[in-house]
Amino acid sequence: MSTLEIWVLSLIQGFTEFLPISSSAHLILPSQILGWNDQGLAFDVAVHLGTLLAVIIYFRKEVGTLLVAWFGSLGGTHNGESRLAWWIIVGTIPAGLFGLFAKDLIELYLRSAWVIAGTTIVFGLLLWWVDVKAKQVKDEYQLTLSNAIFIGMAQALALIPGTSRSGITMTAGLMLGLTRESAARFSFLLSIPVIIMSGGYTALGFLDEGVTVNWSELGYGAVLSFVAAYICITFFLKVISKMGMLPFVIYRLLLGAGLIAFLMW
Repeated sequence: MSTLEIWVLSLIQGFTEFLPISSSAHLILPSQILGWNDQGLAFDVAVHLGTLLAVIIYFRKEVGTLLVAWFGSLGGTHNGESRLAWWIIVGTIPAGLFGLFAKDLIELYLRSAWVIAGTTIVFGLLLWWVDVKAKQVKDEYQLTLSNAIFIGMAQALALIPGTSRSGITMTAGLMLGLTRESAARFSFLLSIPVIIMSGGYTALGFLDEGVTVNWSELGYGAVLSFVAAYICITFFLKVISKMGMLPFVIYRLLLGAGLIAFLMW
């Protein structure tokens, strides 16, 4: 990989993982449009590790509190934090199952620029509609078991390129009456086990390949994606309540329209 490719792909992963604009779509596009070679499984693991560390470090206090509360719940002590921890686990299960049974089909049939263009537009419009119509009166501690399952089912759809994991989970959260900031926080916390599962699965594939890797490329990729992701999380949570989802919806519509124009040209 060239230095330019490392920088571009790492920053794309870091900045788009937690914004409602689809990181998978943006990582596929360079190869589709610029003709770049696939970055490989090892690099995928490295940049996902960077974004994982970013969200864990940013939410380190919440993660610690949730872990303690979850272990306490195993002994029968329940509170708001333990319930939220359980909802994160419950919300992760649909994506894990869907990924296990449908990943090969998605890789074979849905990793195309046409699919990305369609899902980018459709789910962008859905996000805009929900953001305008939702009541936005709850926080993440008011979620119920059925709410967690609903958001988890929505998260499973994010395996389709262009959907956006953060975008679809925030959309589902807003549908349930969460505020924008609460929907974003739950989405970010929900990303932790999903990124671990996805990265672990990818790492197994990388190890099975038994290929030689360039560790400096992986190191640069991990660091760059970490910095970009941390900045992104910080900025997004500070401005989302006032700014709303409209700027990201507009971006998705322009991206989708641009892709269609490019494909038809």
